[in-house]
Amino acid sequence: MTDDSNFASLFNFLPIGAYRSTAGGQMLRANPALVKINAYANEAELLLGIKDIAREWYVDSTRREVFLQILDRDGFVRGFVAEVFRHKSRERIWISENAHIVRDADGNILYYEGTVEDVTEHVRMQEALRHNEEQLRWVTGQIPGMVYVLHLAPDGRRTYRFVSPGIQGIYGLAPEDVLRDAQLISRHRHPDDGHLLEKDLRDVMAVPGPLGGEFRIVGSDGQVKWLLRRSSVVSANAEGQVRVGVLLDITDRKQAEAALSDSESLWRLAMESAGDGVWDWNLVTNEEFVSERIKTMFGYGDDDVLTVADDLDGRTHPDDIAQMKRDRQAHFDGRTPLYRNEHRVRCKDGSWKWVSSRGVVIARDDHGRPLRMVGTHTDISERKWAEAQQRVLEAQLREAQKLEAIGTLAGGVAHDFNNLLAVILGNLTLAREDVGPDHPAQESLNEINRASVRARHLVQQILAFSRRQAQELKRLSLQPLVEETLTMMRSLLPMGVQQVSELAAEPLLVLADATQVQQVLMNLCNNAWQSMDGRGGRITVGLSDVAVDAGRAHRLGGIVVGDYARLSVTDDGPGMNEATQQRIFEPFFTTKAPGEGTGLGLAVVHGIVKAHKGAIDVQSAPGSGTRFDIYLPRLSGDWLDSPEIEVEKTLASAVTAHKGRHVVYIDDYEAMVFLVGRLLRKRGYEVSTFTSGEDAIAWLRDDAGPVDIVVTDQNMPGMLGIEVAAEVKRLRPSLRTVLITGHVSEALLDQAAAVGVHEVMGKQDSMAELGDAIGELLDTLVP
Repeated sequence: MTDDSNFASLFNFLPIGAYRSTAGGQMLRANPALVKINAYANEAELLLGIKDIAREWYVDSTRREVFLQILDRDGFVRGFVAEVFRHKSRERIWISENAHIVRDADGNILYYEGTVEDVTEHVRMQEALRHNEEQLRWVTGQIPGMVYVLHLAPDGRRTYRFVSPGIQGIYGLAPEDVLRDAQLISRHRHPDDGHLLEKDLRDVMAVPGPLGGEFRIVGSDGQVKWLLRRSSVVSANAEGQVRVGVLLDITDRKQAEAALSDSESLWRLAMESAGDGVWDWNLVTNEEFVSERIKTMFGYGDDDVLTVADDLDGRTHPDDIAQMKRDRQAHFDGRTPLYRNEHRVRCKDGSWKWVSSRGVVIARDDHGRPLRMVGTHTDISERKWAEAQQRVLEAQLREAQKLEAIGTLAGGVAHDFNNLLAVILGNLTLAREDVGPDHPAQESLNEINRASVRARHLVQQILAFSRRQAQELKRLSLQPLVEETLTMMRSLLPMGVQQVSELAAEPLLVLADATQVQQVLMNLCNNAWQSMDGRGGRITVGLSDVAVDAGRAHRLGGIVVGDYARLSVTDDGPGMNEATQQRIFEPFFTTKAPGEGTGLGLAVVHGIVKAHKGAIDVQSAPGSGTRFDIYLPRLSGDWLDSPEIEVEKTLASAVTAHKGRHVVYIDDYEAMVFLVGRLLRKRGYEVSTFTSGEDAIAWLRDDAGPVDIVVTDQNMPGMLGIEVAAEVKRLRPSLRTVLITGHVSEALLDQAAAVGVHEVMGKQDSMAELGDAIGELLDTLVP
């Protein structure tokens, strides 16, 4: 780069950004890759646009100071990672920067040269990896023993990629120590078992597969421990194999087994006292001794059980018998040193209990045929239940992550669409005033209004799914709301579908969002008639008062015991099987043909009901139709909130005593800026509008006269609304600021209070409401 004639082609051909800048931060040269990173069209545009790298490029300007300190100290910088803006678009990205100082013959700095590589994807992947590792560490921390992920290279070299905290209790080692040095574990091998472990290693290197077995280790304190190992291959390639496994400390069990071999009676006593049941099987006569512990384990008495082996085998779950017999035969044939098997046994009350059965042949004839076998049964039902719960929790975690990602996407789309609708409805209001009430265009404008309101309902449904819609909970009587919704839906029902209502006569008061309750009923009815697939049928909508006792509350997912309003939708359609019922509330799951359903309807219903602290119950079977019951907590008392009528207010009477008041409005959406400017000027305000926080701050700093209030959107490229408010507070401490956002959260409210924001407002449904809100805020100012 120091010789443009020799290196110009290389400079331009580099796939990563390259630059030359002054020590003061002025760009002198930039190759095409760096131009692209900064979202400019060409080098000339970039050089003209960037004036000061420190202030304009780095998200955290102090990173530039660190960069310069390293450069000044070493004369170069390697792999310096920082978050920067794409200078033109102000999108945030992560870069890795290399640079060095170029000096003249006298040692004076001529300029800096360096390269810039976009590593945003790598940084985000690293963050996601750290997040996933934290979750894995938390989950595996609940499991007894040590869970690990091991990479086994073709040359036998081992590298641990994950080690759970359980290693501390087994080896006395910290997980991070083993991640740094895998040989720490190997140093604890028992000298008599080293050859077994080496054989296992050779076997899995030759044919990757499951690995099990028991072996000993010597702890730091000199104590010998027995470990049970289980591992499986999850991936294998030319670079080696990745194995996932678990180590369990079975020292206590092995010590018990060793003691039992000294004396049969002592062995039985020890097993009984340890909670294990003992059995002694004469393989020649098929007679079997079963201890008292085994009998009580399954709820049997002395007269119920069990003098021959077939008695207990006959109580084994049919699905487990084949594997149990294979494991026995493997031991009989000498292929395994011990018999081990886990299976279910039917108890006297008809329930099933999981047991771990272990045994060993203690006598054989001259031909090696087994004569006698002794062993134990251990109740492992709780462990099996815990393992099942663990699988459920892991599935729920994966589902939660999927829902979070889907919700974020849906919420973002709905936010942008809401902005478009706000512009449409706002200009519609202004257009009505412009043409006057008797103009022929009013009829068309009314149709546009109705279509826009329906579109806004769709946005509310998407926001409900993504959990970003602010609820407006009010005391409502359900009967009028349900009747209104059913009246609206009658015109939508296909031919042959009959709608029947069975509504309670007494008032059923609930604390609810009326729009969301309508969404629930409409989605359930739509789902019902669509399931009939054009065959016709009946949909019955019911509303009744029910008392939920403790048993029903538990079955409905743990809701509070008390009085509930039950809204039911029943159809006589084809019904659903159990597998379908398990998935109906999953987002995007649908039984309809491609293009005929989104799979969002029931997911939205489920989210709304849960947000209302209610419950949803489904009863269905193939050929028997489907019934959905929605439970909403009832309220006592007889007063209601006044219903809101959804209509765009006119602005004709809105011009108040605020004439001459100066309002600054900031929003990155140009159409919204134009609309709000018109609205406020019609109300008599002096208005200054800006499409970026940077422009507004520059104007306030250099050119602005008296200003009464600053209203800014929160989510904007470049400066966020909260950053604009902080800068306004610094420039003009007495000037009030208002923050507008589509999602008011506790975190945002705390941040706003910290920088002196006067008011945080949710985005209004109409432009008239925005004007009223600004007027009310100005009324609080001293004239």
